[in-house]
Amino acid sequence: MATPEIIVVTAAYGAQQVAQLGGQRALIPLIKQAGADGVEIRRELFSADEFVQLHTLADALSHHALHASYSVPEALWLEDGALNPRLSQFLLEAEQIGAQRLKLALGHFVALDNGELAQTLANTSVTLVIENDQTPSSSLAALQTFFHRACDAALPLDMTFDMGNWLWTGEDALHAAAQLSRYVSYIHVKAAVPHQASFRAIALDESDGSWRTLLQALPADAPRGIEFPLEGADLVAVTRHYVDLLRAA
Repeated sequence: MATPEIIVVTAAYGAQQVAQLGGQRALIPLIKQAGADGVEIRRELFSADEFVQLHTLADALSHHALHASYSVPEALWLEDGALNPRLSQFLLEAEQIGAQRLKLALGHFVALDNGELAQTLANTSVTLVIENDQTPSSSLAALQTFFHRACDAALPLDMTFDMGNWLWTGEDALHAAAQLSRYVSYIHVKAAVPHQASFRAIALDESDGSWRTLLQALPADAPRGIEFPLEGADLVAVTRHYVDLLRAA
């Protein structure tokens, strides 16, 4: 069996560190040197220059032979149940970066009552992947309903399974994996622990190791994204350590 693709999420380095290093583009050589296969670019971390020059980001990714994913901190469905009117814009940005996938949260899904989403997805080469985020709208029941209806409608979209976010919604991650794994094409690897009134993500080496069992319950061929803190004096070495760990897990 082929080894899974390992993706480094730029947010793993923290917004302050990303800014100090000169933006997400500056992380690309580091991530390549650490042996990863791809990078998840975060829209919320764009510097002003990066946002107006997406082609330079695409050039850097291509030069270093890294696959790209694109994450936007918005939902597919708005609070009134309407489709996000900026979906086409986000897909275009993903295309400009050269991304294989665009990741959004589910949001307030009510119904697939028109062909707008199908038509939008038919006009792009980018795969839309819907993530379980940390909000109540990403409950297991809501996600099951959405993906069941999307599957019935033959919509070309998949799921990003965030391993840690189930803590925020108070649901069992292993049970969720059993119910949703058929839709999963991308995994956000994350461990978290209680912190004040919520939770905080931690490095895998600091966790209880239960992430391994959960990872084994998900598709073995789905790319694995590092979305836990990558910190230390030698960021290449730290990143390489976890790239190797996830590739062998």
